[in-house]
Amino acid sequence: MQNMRRNSGNRPDALPIYMQICELLIRDIAAGRLVDGQKLPPERDFAKAHGTTVRTLRKALSMLEEKGLLERRQGSGNYVRAAGQVESVYSMLRLELAQGGGGLPTADILSVDYLPKDSAQPGYGTSDHGTRFRRLRYLDDQIVAIEEIWLDGGAGRVAREMVQDSLYLTYRRVLNLWITRAEDRVGIGKVPGWTPDAFPLPEGSITAYIERLAWGQDVAAVEFSRTWYDTEKALYVQRLT
Repeated sequence: MQNMRRNSGNRPDALPIYMQICELLIRDIAAGRLVDGQKLPPERDFAKAHGTTVRTLRKALSMLEEKGLLERRQGSGNYVRAAGQVESVYSMLRLELAQGGGGLPTADILSVDYLPKDSAQPGYGTSDHGTRFRRLRYLDDQIVAIEEIWLDGGAGRVAREMVQDSLYLTYRRVLNLWITRAEDRVGIGKVPGWTPDAFPLPEGSITAYIERLAWGQDVAAVEFSRTWYDTEKALYVQRLT
């Protein structure tokens, strides 16, 4: 698995390896890279390809089976069972690798700060402050985007040491907040001045841009985000089922 070159399993904010494998397979099924009825490689070979143990791989396969995405046939092997929308840690992430396949999402945290909301944000939430997360986004080992995510102060605060690769999973675990729906607006925008040197597009260049407003269990929206992504590396994909 390509993302293992980043040693994501060793980072404190990374998801457990078995969850990484499960999420990668879910995204590959959604992207059509793995199709209904396809037989997966033998478990020993599959585990080796993902840089893990058979025991860890089997935990991932068990999760897929529970989600109805895998049929495990005794003496025969493991077979993909493509389904409709399946709950996933990254089910609302719309960026996929441009060359095909979903790619496993990971992220480097650039900063986590509690600040007044800026004037360019829409009205949402109950507070004029929020927690601002800035991150460098990867799919597998490729840098594809930079992100600025604002969580409304009324929803609670998240310390940097509590943040995992998946913010939505972090919200669930730390704040008991479930993101239930989101509205995306896709266009073009200028890469901001805070962009890190690792991002291939320089400050001020024009690229694809996503604004998202997201809702939790309550009526009011609780999160606003901005994403600038490299169209040579990633595509925005929305599937209708």
